[in-house]
Order: sequence, then C-alpha cells, then structure tokens
Amino acid sequence: MGDGMDNLKHMIQMQKQFFSTGQTKKIDFREQNLKILKSMVIENEKELMAALKKDLNKSEFEAYTTEIGFVLSELTFTLKNIRKWCKRKRTKSSLTHFGSKGYIYKEPYGVSLIIGPWNYPINLTLSPLIGAIAAGNCAILKPSELTPVTSNLLNQLICKYFPPEYITVIEGDATTSQALLNEDVDYIFFTGSIQVGKMVMGAAAKHLIPVTLELGGKSPCIVHADSKLPFAAKRIVWGKLLNAGQTCVAPDYLLVHHSIKDSLIQEIKKAIIELYSENVLSNPNYTRIINEKHFKRLCNMLETSKGKTISGGSFDPLSRKIEPSLIDDITWNDSTMEEEIFGPILPIMTYDDLNQMIKSVANRPKPLALYIFTENKAVSEKIIDEISFGSCCVNDTVYQIATPHLPFGGVGASGTGAYHGKRSFDEFSHEKSVLKQTTLFDIPLRYPNGKNGLKLIKKIMK
Repeated sequence: MGDGMDNLKHMIQMQKQFFSTGQTKKIDFREQNLKILKSMVIENEKELMAALKKDLNKSEFEAYTTEIGFVLSELTFTLKNIRKWCKRKRTKSSLTHFGSKGYIYKEPYGVSLIIGPWNYPINLTLSPLIGAIAAGNCAILKPSELTPVTSNLLNQLICKYFPPEYITVIEGDATTSQALLNEDVDYIFFTGSIQVGKMVMGAAAKHLIPVTLELGGKSPCIVHADSKLPFAAKRIVWGKLLNAGQTCVAPDYLLVHHSIKDSLIQEIKKAIIELYSENVLSNPNYTRIINEKHFKRLCNMLETSKGKTISGGSFDPLSRKIEPSLIDDITWNDSTMEEEIFGPILPIMTYDDLNQMIKSVANRPKPLALYIFTENKAVSEKIIDEISFGSCCVNDTVYQIATPHLPFGGVGASGTGAYHGKRSFDEFSHEKSVLKQTTLFDIPLRYPNGKNGLKLIKKIMK
C-alpha cells in the first residue's frame, strides 16, 4: 500500500502543479476539453454499452437513455452556455457604497475528486466531470469497483483522451477511496449511500474540503384519490423498474388513498406486463441486481416482510434477477421500510387523512425525491409546501432529474449540494466577491473624525 499511497500523492501533486499554470482556467481550453469528452463518448458508444451490459445487464435502450444520451445532452447544454456562465457578474451597490462597483468572479477550486457509484457508472461519473471541466478544475475520477468492466473502460478511455495531470482515473476498492479521501484535494463530489456519505464528509472535514454529497433515502410516491390511474401506474412502474429499482430517485414506497388502492394495484400489474412481459425473469432486457450481497439483502427483505406479496416475489439466484414485487398491507415498522430498498420491491401503504399522511412523511428523514399523483393543484402545493425533499415530480416519476434547467440534489440525510446544467458549473466554482472603489472622491463620514459622522451613518444604515 506504501507505493500506492506515494502514487496518489504524486498524482495529486502533478494535478495541482498543472492547475497552477492557469491553463485550465482558459475558456478555450475548457470548451476544447468538453468537446474531447463528447467525442470520447460518441466514438466509444458501443464499447460503453457493452460494458454496461456485462456489469448490469442493461439493455441498449436503457443504457443510452439513462447514461450515454444523458451525458451527451449535458455536454451539449454546457457547451452552448459556458461562455455566458464564465462572465463576471456586476452586482448592485448600496447607498453606503456610493461610487464603488461590485462584481462576482467565478473561479475553479483546483483538483476535484469525483467518486462515482455503481448504479449509473457512466452517467454519475461523467456528469459531475462536465461541471468540473466547465468550471476550470483538474479532476481525479474514482469509479465503482462493483462495475469493474465499466470502471476499467473509463480508465482506458480517459487515459487515451486526456493527459493524467489534467484528468485521470484511479481504480480500486473502498481502501483506495479512503486513501484518496485522506489526501488534501480541493473539492470532493461523492455519489453513493448515506452511510459512506457520512465517512466522506468526516474525511473532508479534516482538511476543510468543500463537498457535494448525492445520497439517497426512501422516496415516497403519493397517489391521491383523484389521480388518473392508468398514467400513474405506468409512470410508477417505469420509474421503479428502471435499472431494476437500483436508482437513487426511484419511488421507494407507495402511499395510496384507500379509495383507489385496489384499482391502482390492478393498473400497476397491467403496466408491469406491458413494459416487461409476463415472465420478467426471462426478459433479456431486465437489469440484474449488482452483486450477491445486494441480491441477498433484497431477498431477505422479501422474506422477512410482514406484508402480503400480491404480485411477483420470485427471484433467480443464477441471473441475480428479482421479479417486480408488490407488497400490500405494509406498516412503517415493516422490514421494507427500514432502509432504502434499491431494488424492484414496492411496498404499499394507504392513507385516509391527507394531513396525517403528510405529518408521517415529514417526520422521517428527508428524501432525495418525492412523487405526487393528483389532479388537484391545492393538494400538490400543500404536499410540496409541508414536506422537505430534494426534488419532486407531480404526475410523473424520475423525470425531474433529466432536465438541465432544474438543479438535482438532496437535503438533510439525502445529501448536500446540487448539480445538472448551470448548477454543475456553479458547484465546482468558488464565487469571488470583488469591490472596486472609486478614487475620484472620498466620503468623509466613514472616518471617525468626520463632523456629525455617526448621526449620518445611523440614518443611512437603518
């Protein structure tokens, strides 16, 4: 491990040295490298898809829409807007600052460490990188060891397209991540579990390194009595079964008004068959669970639940696939409600009283996402106003993260900081406040020997 530690230190030192040359701050340089990243993704699309197939059994459709296409659209949006984002911004001046001008300058932090997760190993590693490049940083990428084929491919491609003193990939397990976190980088961007997120924040605190934490939690999906059930069911099934439920913003559990529960369940069963066929386990395009540990965790969750499995419940240890499973008659104390599910299991709870339901959700850790199905604007606004969450969709699921015009991030236990579009650029930038004072005249009342100075100051500063 001694050599490995020395290599890490050398790599970080090399990037800090390159950053100090000022080259990464030049807008032409940033644009050029964003274009190189875009070329890298386009030219190696087939290889990237094949890697995702090997690691997660992702279909080409899912691999493109949720990973490759997502990164490309972020790149296109960033390239279109980067020059506007980089401009210094003039601020207003107050009466006490008459004659001066205020500006905000955006500057990169320096060497950024991006730790990516396994569930969307291309999207959630390269999307933050877009922000890092656009803001003028150097970057060290640490992809997840749980998707080794994709991790290795990213390493090869980054090595081929970028110099290591600018952007590099370091592969390895949790020990490698810990070693990286012990180093004095300038920014840390982490996507993963709440448990590891706490460790990242603790490590960053030792060097006072700013962090973005994209975590997770139990994202509720509320289906009110007046919702359009066929739309609701299809969109819930789509969002839940994307990547076999291994999505940080997947609807984690349903809160359904008791009057429509049976009708909604029938529609959900129909939607599962429509989107994934009657025999989901034999569907070649159905994503598998990432590894044996998570597979066993989910199977145990199914077996220990006190609820009633009304659809699915089967699993195949050889392919590590789990049937979409609906579990009814769930309480807040059930095994399915103890932690984020991160799999194709959907617990169902009912409510009668909207206020009571809102209180129950609001009293729990703040989720990364919240979904509401209703035709009543007053109902959706009440829920949005009274529950804290990272992001929300009304009458849909997951779609809120697919637009560069909305920031994506958590709150409380579900994370800190946000990105996508301009917010990615902002997240990897420090705002420098600059006041430029006039020398054409002076304001004497600011000085302690000014006549009636305090009296005037009291009037101005009220």
